[in-house]
Amino acid sequence: MTQILRPTDTHGVHIDLGTVPADEEAEVRDLERYIADRDAGFLPEEDFRRIRLNNGIYGIRHQVDVHMVRVKFPGGVVRAAQLRVLAKVAAERSRGFGHITTRQNVQFHLVALADVPTVMRWVASEGMTTREACGDTVRNVQADPLAGVWPGQPFDVTPWAEATFRHFLRNPAAQRLPRKFKINFSGDYNDWGQAAINCIGLIAVTHPETGELGFRVLVGGGLGTTPFEAQVLEDFTPQAWTIPTLEAIMRVFDREGERKNRNRSRLKWLIQKIGIDEFRAKVLAERTAVIAVSGVNPVVPAHVVACGADRAPAKVAPGRKPDVVDPALAAWLRSNVVATTDGAFAAFVTIPLGDITTAQFLGLADIVEDLADAGSNDADLRFTNRQNLVFRGIDGDRLEELWRRLDAIGFGGANAHAAADPVSCPGADTCNLAITQSRGLAKAVREKLLREDLGDLPVKINVSGCSNSCGQHHLGEIGLFGTERRFHGTSAPGYQLMVGGGLGAEGVSFGMRVAKLAARRAPDAVATLLAAYDSDRSPGQTFRAWAKSVGKDKLQALVADHEGLETPDVEPEGYIDWDETVPFAVDLGQGECA
Repeated sequence: MTQILRPTDTHGVHIDLGTVPADEEAEVRDLERYIADRDAGFLPEEDFRRIRLNNGIYGIRHQVDVHMVRVKFPGGVVRAAQLRVLAKVAAERSRGFGHITTRQNVQFHLVALADVPTVMRWVASEGMTTREACGDTVRNVQADPLAGVWPGQPFDVTPWAEATFRHFLRNPAAQRLPRKFKINFSGDYNDWGQAAINCIGLIAVTHPETGELGFRVLVGGGLGTTPFEAQVLEDFTPQAWTIPTLEAIMRVFDREGERKNRNRSRLKWLIQKIGIDEFRAKVLAERTAVIAVSGVNPVVPAHVVACGADRAPAKVAPGRKPDVVDPALAAWLRSNVVATTDGAFAAFVTIPLGDITTAQFLGLADIVEDLADAGSNDADLRFTNRQNLVFRGIDGDRLEELWRRLDAIGFGGANAHAAADPVSCPGADTCNLAITQSRGLAKAVREKLLREDLGDLPVKINVSGCSNSCGQHHLGEIGLFGTERRFHGTSAPGYQLMVGGGLGAEGVSFGMRVAKLAARRAPDAVATLLAAYDSDRSPGQTFRAWAKSVGKDKLQALVADHEGLETPDVEPEGYIDWDETVPFAVDLGQGECA
């Protein structure tokens, strides 16, 4: 285990390789042999590609011997010792920072292939894994970041995410699926775990007649170039039947999913092909078979019972936020801190672009330990699906201390999940399929909105570098995805603007296409929309409701001035993408996981 020595740099983060689990060590040694065989020409690149993807190793744009390493965090939960290992990976094997994904993973880019086995051992020494973080496998299992502490939730789904992760990790039946397979848990119908856009989504519910605890099970959701809202498999599945149901769904997908055309191989396409009624019948029959022959019995997992997630949580009187004078602290308390049912608070940490540097990983680890309750080893910290962090269980009298500690490492900003906190995929910085530099645009949008005093508006903005929606642009109240545009006969970076996306108790709304923008004009277009919303909205009116009320024609008129560019000699910067220095050109590589 990593020693808790409060290191000031990563040289003080000590790795005990003796704690690497035997199965992880065996897989790392296998990968080392595969790398040697690949380098010697004995293993075809396509075969090696499948092997590394199943080990969480993803290709980098136009690179052969440097890769992205993805580390899984079921439910987003992370401990102090793990943060220190992530700091070491960032500093000594990557580019000085890690990136939080919309699936509560952490990614490290530009890792030399020769260093990948070392990284895998380091993370495994503290109970983390890269296994099945990529490839045609069951990916990281997500959970609502406020699971178990938000008012009205029947029970805590966090241990269910962990139990599901354990069930499918290295499961022989889940190693060569037709396509990637995603499972998410939400604590209630607010759907902060995004159940409605995943292969399987589970929402915690109480049976309306018996009071029994269980899940509403949704299937066939997904984004990508063609988004689908998940459909109801069962309105109520008892807790004890949850794991057999998940296994049955996966087995039906494995047996009947499309394996020739990868563009139609996700679960959503199988359900579209045969219909939800036939799919449901197949799953229920398969569930009977799973219970009969596979040893997957209808019981509540031991981990869930040990964590108390098989019963309703106790409720405690709400806490009280401190009275403060500091305007920056006051703004943070308003936008980032919510009272929770444990009598404490959840404090969201705004992480611009989802990036955490080495020093910030180390600083967060210290904070996690210092804020720990007397009865626990760490404070409760989780990665969120909007590329932020959330501290949970924080007493009101420690909120100011938390903020000052976060501010000292550059994370004291307000506006978590507001307009100045956009979500972005890695884009053309590293992704083979990206057309544009989505990270550069997201940064430009953030800076523009802060300058224009629009950053605190309650509007979610999502940016993707292409149409595959890794930045979840379909769900953004303002969504943008990269595309090529041509002006005056010259190629230029552009974005499709989408408006009105979101998900919650009312279901999923995929944004409507409003306009095609020049990339350099996109921040101005976003600011124009937000300024109009800010001035026109009625009290309490959401951006989605406002956009629907004004209509597509008015929205298009508002941004019309930002669609085109002058000629290259008049506006040369318009033909250079954000965070680039050379003229724009589409230069795609081979896709692997999109």
